[in-house]
Amino acid sequence: MPQPTVILHGGAGSSLQDKGGLLPVRQSLHTIVSQVVQALKEGATAIEAVVLGCRLLEDEPRFNAGTGSVLQSDGQIRMSASLMDGQRQSLSGVINVSRVKNPIDLAHWLQQCPDRILSDVGAAELARELQLPVYQPLTDQRLYEWLEERKGNFQKSMAAVVAEEARRGTIGVVVLDQQGHLAVGTSTGGKGFERIGRVSDSATPAGNYANSLAAVSCTGIGEDILDEALAARIVVRVTDGLSLEAAFEKSFREATSRQRDFGAIGLDHRGAIAWGKTCDVLLAAYWDGTTIGDTLELPPGLQVGSRNPLS
Repeated sequence: MPQPTVILHGGAGSSLQDKGGLLPVRQSLHTIVSQVVQALKEGATAIEAVVLGCRLLEDEPRFNAGTGSVLQSDGQIRMSASLMDGQRQSLSGVINVSRVKNPIDLAHWLQQCPDRILSDVGAAELARELQLPVYQPLTDQRLYEWLEERKGNFQKSMAAVVAEEARRGTIGVVVLDQQGHLAVGTSTGGKGFERIGRVSDSATPAGNYANSLAAVSCTGIGEDILDEALAARIVVRVTDGLSLEAAFEKSFREATSRQRDFGAIGLDHRGAIAWGKTCDVLLAAYWDGTTIGDTLELPPGLQVGSRNPLS
């Protein structure tokens, strides 16, 4: 059996500046990777480890998911999250849910249900049924950003920078457990300042997909990810015989020709890790079975990389 393996991300973009800089982001991501790895070593399943990692990332205000989610055009926070069990090939999730602390918990509960994807009203009713405490994920920083945007009718130059980074904000976790099972979870606060009712990629197979051979989580411009059906495309290519790295390389070459703006992380059932990006920065960190590493200092633009335990 392969060693437990983890790769996770805190979004993508053009800069680490709005997240506090390189070292704080690295510390946050590496700490969360360590906690997920420890849980796996203690016997956590892939699904349990993914939910743990997503909860930790949702609770970190520097990332756009859970606490610290960006505000939509009407000043409200609406979050989306999904979870996929690769062994069962089962996807569950919530879309545009409000006033919960960890949307991934709702996605986790829905794994056992016949109706596994719920939108805003249904997700709110589920949270009520589960008696989850009402939670306000708004932070002072996110409120300030929205107020600055609003002063200039969302046209100010400072606000444009905020909006540019916000719309790439997502978190994701991909895990291979000690039994060789894969799982993936993805969560987001949306792109910020969007039209009410807009649906991101994060709760769809385009942004979050797994089977028994590979699992992928995406981040970046949601509409670009949807147009490419990116996560599902990479997983299908692995299923059809490509290596994980080759599937990433082919998919990202195609995306570059269409000027897409996003990143993705993935694992296969042998423990190979891969990542790719067309944007400048991919906030990803991983445990390859031996060491913790990250992608925070990759050169700008198209980059695809991997770690293969068999090489």
